[in-house]
Amino acid sequence: MSVLFSTLSRYFFRRYMATFLMYCLGLLLVILLVDFNETSRRLSQAEDYSIGLGMLVSALRVPTVLQVIIPFVVLIASIASLMQLNSKYELVVTRAAGISAWQFLAPVIMANILIGVISVTVLNTLAAQAMRLAEDIVVERNLGSVRTSDAPPWLRQRTEDGDTVLGARASSEGGTRLSGATFFLFDKDQRIKERLEAESAKLGDGVWELTNVKRISGSRPVEELDFTTVPTSLKAEFIGESLTSPETVPFFELRGKIATAKSFGLPATSYEMQFHRLLALPALLAAMTLIAAMVSLKFVRFGQSLTVILGGILAGFVLYVVSELIQAFANAGTIPPIVAAWLPVLVASACGTTVLLHKEDG
Repeated sequence: MSVLFSTLSRYFFRRYMATFLMYCLGLLLVILLVDFNETSRRLSQAEDYSIGLGMLVSALRVPTVLQVIIPFVVLIASIASLMQLNSKYELVVTRAAGISAWQFLAPVIMANILIGVISVTVLNTLAAQAMRLAEDIVVERNLGSVRTSDAPPWLRQRTEDGDTVLGARASSEGGTRLSGATFFLFDKDQRIKERLEAESAKLGDGVWELTNVKRISGSRPVEELDFTTVPTSLKAEFIGESLTSPETVPFFELRGKIATAKSFGLPATSYEMQFHRLLALPALLAAMTLIAAMVSLKFVRFGQSLTVILGGILAGFVLYVVSELIQAFANAGTIPPIVAAWLPVLVASACGTTVLLHKEDG
């Protein structure tokens, strides 16, 4: 335990955190520019769109994107830190003093666990609130969809007059406010009797309140309405569980969302997957340290740096592909979300530990 609080450990800790923050700030700028370009492409057709508004929406999305790529930031920062220490012979001197790789990797692992805890408790809450605000802006200005996928969510409601299928390009306030809403009204024989396309819709007391509506019914001419209503039996809680994105739910509220979704008979797989992925994030970042050590602890001579960096990035990319593949199986209901979240962590930790034990301890 004394090794973790020694002067050398504090030095390694500070060096790593400085490198991590430098790479994090650099990638934040890249994320902002790339997301602004994508946001502009999707939302620029709206009348109320402006460059400033697009930049604001992109800035509000940055914490969510950072939360996704933070394992790669940790991997690159770990590789860069260990290579810097190697190139300046600091690791050589450290090993000559009788300190093993496990001992000088401990402060870096602790730093990454700390980053993971902060990401789950602070960054996740900030990202969820920022994403909600971005969705509110998109709905209020009728800009389209703030999500990367343009496929609208659809709901079916049953009333005495027949079924209604509704969808929207964007939603806010727990799904009770919709932008770019489309309503298909069916008769009792399950045939479409009319279609309503509304600029916005809001859930009222037993009705959907639609504004700036186009009514399409059979072969009759399109009718434009300033306001109309559609009866509904849906409750705000049910809609919120169906339309709310897991990314907009803070970590400490996910357990409640899971329980509520199950009480409505809705699949809670996406919420469970998000919960376990966040819970496993500190351990995943610690595993990234071991992967970085696999490719960068060997003394680096001239001409080997590019190979080392590419090897680390390739290992991280393979881990990402495996994680996404396992998550797809979890979303399909093939494997439990807890297995999908923790299996990549266990595999990465086992591989890193095995390689380091072979290199360091023979």
